[in-house]
Amino acid sequence: MTSPSPAYPQGQSQTVVNDGTESLSNGVLGSVDITFMVLAVAAPMAIVVATMPLAFAFGNGVGVAGAYLLSAIAITLFAVGYVRIMPLIRNAGAFYAIISASFGRAAGLGSAYVAMLSYIGLCCATLGAFSFFATDMLHNIGMISVHWGVIAMFGIAALALLSWFRIDFTAKILAIALGAEVLAILLLDFAIIAEKGLIAPSIVLAPSVVFGPGLGVAAIYAFNSVIGFEATAIYQEEARDPARTVPRATYAAIAIVSTFYIFTAYAFTIAEGTDVARHAAIDPGHFVFGLAHRYLGEWGQILISSLVVTSAFAAILGLFNNGVRYVYALGRDRILPGALSRTRRSNGAPFVAGVPVVVILVLTVGGFAMAGLDPLLSLTTALTGFGSVGLMLLLCLTSFAVPAFFLQHNTRLSVPTAMPLLGGVMLAAGCGLSILNYPLLTGTDSRLINALPVALPIIFAAGVVQAAWMKRRHPAIYSRIGLSRTDV
Repeated sequence: MTSPSPAYPQGQSQTVVNDGTESLSNGVLGSVDITFMVLAVAAPMAIVVATMPLAFAFGNGVGVAGAYLLSAIAITLFAVGYVRIMPLIRNAGAFYAIISASFGRAAGLGSAYVAMLSYIGLCCATLGAFSFFATDMLHNIGMISVHWGVIAMFGIAALALLSWFRIDFTAKILAIALGAEVLAILLLDFAIIAEKGLIAPSIVLAPSVVFGPGLGVAAIYAFNSVIGFEATAIYQEEARDPARTVPRATYAAIAIVSTFYIFTAYAFTIAEGTDVARHAAIDPGHFVFGLAHRYLGEWGQILISSLVVTSAFAAILGLFNNGVRYVYALGRDRILPGALSRTRRSNGAPFVAGVPVVVILVLTVGGFAMAGLDPLLSLTTALTGFGSVGLMLLLCLTSFAVPAFFLQHNTRLSVPTAMPLLGGVMLAAGCGLSILNYPLLTGTDSRLINALPVALPIIFAAGVVQAAWMKRRHPAIYSRIGLSRTDV
């Protein structure tokens, strides 16, 4: 199969030849499927249970709903231009390809490594949370001999197994898990409103409240809740009618996630009133469980506690799929060994690219388990911030890459293609706040853990150096960076 690449600013184009064993499954994902892939990485249950209470406790309190509204505005501005560039650059490594086309292949390769390792790092971190909550649930029913490391290995084995199947099978699993968790939280939200009544939305969205003391802290958590939206472009090679399916999925995911977070923050504010910050600060980790017990009863608390486990696995699966597709894209471009781009001829599953990801997960999680470390306080804490900041920085860079791409092609910007500039400025502010307040993301005072963001520019620089070396020694491979694509 052959397909031409668009004429990129570097002045080169190429034709990529696929023999059928490097092709992903074409035309198997609809808008709903892709939306669930995005929602999986967004992990709405995890955001509501784990980080939203921290935004209330240490952020702007009553104004938290407004902080999530600001993040929604930023990602929407980004998306308006993003959906216009996606049909021109179809690549399973979405940010990688867009940044390559806009800022050069060296920047693109550095970005690809940051994205790949950020997704894998977040996958490891979420495995830690999944293992902690699953083990805790088993201990509560008397299975106290089960070690969290065993649960983690079962989770990794499930990922390896699912990587053998076509991607739409994964999408169906995510649909069930995500539907359950969203409905459970909405049930809590409406139970609160039914008992306490409504308050005027202007109270929680008033500028004096939203932009009051603590906005910077609340914005850290709010902006980190939108890092999964690259996925709509990641899966466009596997989408049905991508010109229509992918934009619909992008806007649907933004609308669902943003409305969900804003409405839930609004409901929690109704529950606790002006004292919401003080109540959340007492025990942020059990704040939502406490609300569930109060407004839904013991069964509601048990339900949400159980769904935290399925939510964590859904997030792991989404992050794993994203990371695997970056490995696949780099293998297809021959930056990594070409064997990593092999797919199952029967269903297009990039199972070979999943092998090194599984190995990294086993070594990382196994190392923490064998060292006797806590999965939540050590593994999750260490890698959540690293992956989140890495993806936020790439989201910000891509916001500026989109208008740069159109400027290089059309010499002028339209309103839609210029909008990501505004989103990029807002996202850059979120990145800055996250880096300046990094210990709030990790929840630890460990100097080693809080120094992990230093690795991000090193990883980026390694890609830049490799690209420069390839340009001199392997120009044919260098010319493929970020440009490989298939018919969709």
